[in-house]
Amino acid sequence: MPLESGAMLKSADALIAKGNAAERDGRLSEACERYREAVRLAPGYAKAHLNLGIGLEALGDAAGAIASHQAALAADPAEPFASYNLGRLRYLRGELPEAERLLRQALRSRPEFPEARVVLASVLQATGKHAPALAELEEALRLRPGELAALRPQLAELRAQLSDAHLARGDLTGALAHLEALLALRPDWADALFNYGCVLRRLVRTNDAEAAFRRAIGANAAHGPAYRMLGSVLRDQGRSDEALEVYRAGRERCPDDFELASAELYTLIGSDRLAADALFARHAAFGAAIERAYPARFELSNNRDPGRRLRIGYVSTDFRYHVVSLFMLPVLERRDRAAFEVYCYSTTDSPDEYTRRLAALADAWRDCARDSERELAERIRADGIDILVDLSGHAGIPQLRVFAQRPAPVQATWLGYLGTTGMTRMDYRISDGVADPQGMTERYHSETLARLPHSQWCYRPFVSVDAARTPPCQKNGYVTFGSFNQAAKLSPAALRLWGRLLAALPGSRLLVVGIPPGRAQEALRGDLAAAGVAPERIRLLPYVSLQEYFGCFQAVDIALDTLPYSGGTTTCDALWMGVPVITVPGAWPASRSAASILASVGLSEWIAPTAQEYVDRAAAFARDGAGLARLRGSLRERLRASPLMDEARFAADLEALYGSMWRRWCAEPR
Repeated sequence: MPLESGAMLKSADALIAKGNAAERDGRLSEACERYREAVRLAPGYAKAHLNLGIGLEALGDAAGAIASHQAALAADPAEPFASYNLGRLRYLRGELPEAERLLRQALRSRPEFPEARVVLASVLQATGKHAPALAELEEALRLRPGELAALRPQLAELRAQLSDAHLARGDLTGALAHLEALLALRPDWADALFNYGCVLRRLVRTNDAEAAFRRAIGANAAHGPAYRMLGSVLRDQGRSDEALEVYRAGRERCPDDFELASAELYTLIGSDRLAADALFARHAAFGAAIERAYPARFELSNNRDPGRRLRIGYVSTDFRYHVVSLFMLPVLERRDRAAFEVYCYSTTDSPDEYTRRLAALADAWRDCARDSERELAERIRADGIDILVDLSGHAGIPQLRVFAQRPAPVQATWLGYLGTTGMTRMDYRISDGVADPQGMTERYHSETLARLPHSQWCYRPFVSVDAARTPPCQKNGYVTFGSFNQAAKLSPAALRLWGRLLAALPGSRLLVVGIPPGRAQEALRGDLAAAGVAPERIRLLPYVSLQEYFGCFQAVDIALDTLPYSGGTTTCDALWMGVPVITVPGAWPASRSAASILASVGLSEWIAPTAQEYVDRAAAFARDGAGLARLRGSLRERLRASPLMDEARFAADLEALYGSMWRRWCAEPR
C-alpha cells in the first residue's frame, strides 16, 4: 500500500465523516459511496477500508465487507476493529479456526475489547471449548462495570451466553445466577424466561419453574417450547388434565409445533381420556401432518447386499444419565463388530459421564446438539446409514422431523416410547410378544411390529446395591405397598384400584416415591382420602438420589404398577431389589410393559387379567408372608437368569432383527 500524504488523509477523513453522517441517517448507499471515494483517494488508509466494510455489511454485502476488512488489515495488520469485524464475519460463515485467529489478533492489539471477547466466546463454545468460552465472557463482563444503562441489550446477551456456558459445563447454579441477572435487565424476554424455567425444573424447583414458563407464555403467546415445558411440569406433578389443557392452548397458537404435539400424545397415553382406537387416530393424524411438512427428500442408494456389514445409526437426546443409557450400554458393548458398525447421533445439550461412556463404545459419535433437523438428516445420509433407530418416539425431545425426511432406507423406533409414532416412514417398531401380542396391537401401529423373541428390554442396574433377604412385613406385622413410577402415571383409575386394595387390607400401608412436595402431594392424599384411606397410612417422598431410591425398596413388600401407563425401568428395579410387582395390562402397548418384564422372569401370576383381579391377587399375595419371603430371597437370581439380563443373547436377538429388516429391504422392488 502506498504511503498517504497528510493532506490526502485529511481529505479521506472528511469523506469518512460525511459517510458516517449518512449512515446515522439510514442512507447506507450514500454512506458507502463516500467511503469508496475515501478508499480511492487514500488506498493505503486502513480506516477508509474499515468504514467501507462496516457499511457494506449493513447493506447486506458480506463478501464485499470481508474484502474491505482484508484490505484494512493489509494496510495495518494491527488494526483491531478490522480483525474483529473480519473474525465475526468468518464466525457467521462457520469458518471457526480462522475466526478464532482473527479475534485473538484483535485482542492482542486491543486487550480491553469486550465485543471481541463475546464473539470469541461464541467461537469457543461452537468448538466445545466451554471453560475458555466462559472465561472470555466473564472478562467481557468485567470490562463494562459502570456502563449498565447504556449497555443493557449487550449485557443481557452476554448474560445469556454466560448461562449457556455454565449449562454446557453442567453448572446449573451458575447458569441460574446469570439468567436471574439477565431477567433483571430484560424481564420480558420470553426465551430467557423459558431457559430460566428449564434450569429451575432441573433443580426440582417445580413451582418456580411453572411460574417462569407461564411468564414466558405471557411475554410471547406463540412460544411453543414454553407450552411444552409448562405441560411437562404439570404432568410431572400428576396434573395431567391441566397439562392437556396447556397443550391444547399451545396447539391453537402453534399449530406447526410438532414437539408440542408429541408432548400432548405422550401425556394422552397415560390418561384415561381416550380409548385405544381414538388414541391411535390422534397418532396417525400427527404422522400425516409431519410427513406433509417434511417430505422425504433423499435419493437412497445404499448397496443392497443382504450379507454385508451394516451401518446402524441411533438417534437420541438422552445419551446421558438417563434410562436410555442404561439400556444402550449392553447393546453397544455386546454387539457383533464384524457384522455391524454403529453411529450414534447425540442431540443432548448436557453431556456427562454416561455420554462419554457411550461415545467410547460407538464406531462413530456425532454431537448434533446444534444441528437443525435438516442438518441432522443430511449428516445421517452422508454417513450412509442403513438402519436408523429412533430412541425417543414422542417422549422427551423427539427427533421425528429427522425421520420424516427419510435419510436411511430402513427406519425403526424402539425403547423411549411404548407406542406408535403414527408415521408411515417409520418402518418398524421394536417390541416383544407380551407387550404387543400377535394379532392384538397391530391395528394401533402405523409401523410393522418387529418382535424380539424374548424381551424388548435388557436390564443393567445403574448402581450396585444389596437387596434385603426378608420382606419388611415380617418385622412390621403389616404389608407395605409401594409405587416408584412417575407422578404422571398415577392416574385416577390407578388410585381407585389402590384405594380398593388398601380398603381390603385395613392394616396395610402405602409408600409412594417421586411425588413433588406441595400441590402434587396434597392432591394425591386427597384422592386416596376420598377412597377411604387414612392419611397416617400413606407416606409420600419427593424425588430422591439414586442410592436413596434403591434404599426405599427395602421398606416395600409389593410394588403396585400404574395404569393405563405401566412401569418399565421401575419394574426391573423393583424385581432387582426383591420386590414383586402386580400389574393389569390393557390394550395399548404402554400399559403392557410391566407384564412383558414379569413374563420374562416367570412371574405370570402377578399379571392380573382384570382390575378386580389386580385387587384380589394383590390382597392374596399380601396375606402370604411365606410366599413373599421366598420371592424376596430369590428374585435377584431369577432376574439374573432371565432373558432380561442375558446381555449377549439380547444383543444377538436385536442384531438378528436388524438383519431381517435389511434383507426385506434388499428384496423390495427398486
